[in-house]
Amino acid sequence: MKETIVIRPLKSSDKVRLAKLANNKKIWDNLRDYIPFPYTESDAEFFINLTKEEDPRQTFGINYKGELSGVIGLVIQEDVYQKSAEIGYWIGEPFWGKGIATKAVELITQYGFDLLDLNRIYSGVFEYNTASMKVLINNSYEKEGIFRSAIFKNNKVYDEHRFYKLKKK
Repeated sequence: MKETIVIRPLKSSDKVRLAKLANNKKIWDNLRDYIPFPYTESDAEFFINLTKEEDPRQTFGINYKGELSGVIGLVIQEDVYQKSAEIGYWIGEPFWGKGIATKAVELITQYGFDLLDLNRIYSGVFEYNTASMKVLINNSYEKEGIFRSAIFKNNKVYDEHRFYKLKKK
């Protein structure tokens, strides 16, 4: 399966597919609120154009068997945190349960450590998103702690589970 999952830059031709996959409340329920819902083709176009301005590139489409199946990215932190990045990802519902996120996290983690020279990559996961927690654990991310009542999503308060991985010295 390794060969069938790659991360690659998003391109303008991904607009329709990206909008179709991202316009799903089940996905949005696990994302930050700055991601719009409903998610339109103009939202996809805006996002794709933003990713083209990144230097270094931090956001990628996830391809499964040659087909866009989700998005993954690193947000490099600033100031004294410049050697750290937050990882975020989502997989379109038709592709759930195929190990795609696990492989994509492996690929972008390697990219972050090897090419972006990061020392630390971390993620905050909503308490009910156990699938995402499993993806991180499968990639040797360790649970750092639980931020109690840190998330306000869909008019409810949730805990955030924090995971991290350090670059091997």
